[in-house]
Amino acid sequence: MAFADYGFPESHSASFALLVYASTYLKAHEHAVFTCAMLNNWPLGFYHPSTLIKDAERHGVTILPPDVTRSNWLCTLEDGKLRIGLRYVHGLREAIGKRIESSRPFASIEDFARRVPMPRRDLESLAMAGAFGGFALERREALWRVPALVAAGPLDAPPVDDQPSPLDPMTARERQHADYDVLGMTTGPHPMALARDDLARAGVTPACELANLRNGQRVRVGGVAIVRQRPGTAKGFFFLTLEDETGLANVIVTPKVYAAWRNILVGSPVILVDGVLQYQDGVINVRGHRFHAWKEGGPQVSRDFR
Repeated sequence: MAFADYGFPESHSASFALLVYASTYLKAHEHAVFTCAMLNNWPLGFYHPSTLIKDAERHGVTILPPDVTRSNWLCTLEDGKLRIGLRYVHGLREAIGKRIESSRPFASIEDFARRVPMPRRDLESLAMAGAFGGFALERREALWRVPALVAAGPLDAPPVDDQPSPLDPMTARERQHADYDVLGMTTGPHPMALARDDLARAGVTPACELANLRNGQRVRVGGVAIVRQRPGTAKGFFFLTLEDETGLANVIVTPKVYAAWRNILVGSPVILVDGVLQYQDGVINVRGHRFHAWKEGGPQVSRDFR
């Protein structure tokens, strides 16, 4: 009985150690391959796909957006670059994604709509995601063409709309919002990158600069909440991970402070934290004291209490 209490955890930990070693080796030496595999097996893994691709970008991997002229249903590699698969377009069925794969090449968006008929909502989702970029169409221009594509029957040739779209192209922030709405991620700038000037004026230190500060120094950090944890074994302590365009910041919150700021800590997608920097066992943490919801909201990508 004594060995049974010890033997099972020993073999279990050895098995996990092998998995960790193999995964870490792959991540270190073939980061694009590692990220592609994680995305194709989602929801396997701990971190949200949006976090995985931003981590890959920080390690030199180029992330390409979904494109009906290039993307498969699953994510793929193109000359070392990672192409987002059509499976990440919200609402798009696998059968349609596979038909897009098998029907290529397409001469135009009209040819695409004729050979791969689909509901209007799917065409709009692909347009919002920028997936018609291979036809040299800006997102709003592609959206402008959707009604004409839907009006034609599957055996008809959809009319070619030579009239330019009267809509202004999406701004960088609008493209980012569209990406998160339709894909749950963005291959463009990180949400905090677009707000960096405002964050700097608010005294927010980027995550990559925390290592340059001294232990015990007061600091303000901010980012998208990607992990919220309150383990039963942690005596009520709350752990928050924030992500900005430069990396991750770990925040520790005492039970008393958590009770006072719970609404922001649990409900806000982007959080600013005032606290004290702590170095412990080679790990940098911020002991949070005050918290603020960032004024512009942000993507809901946090993995909470799992």
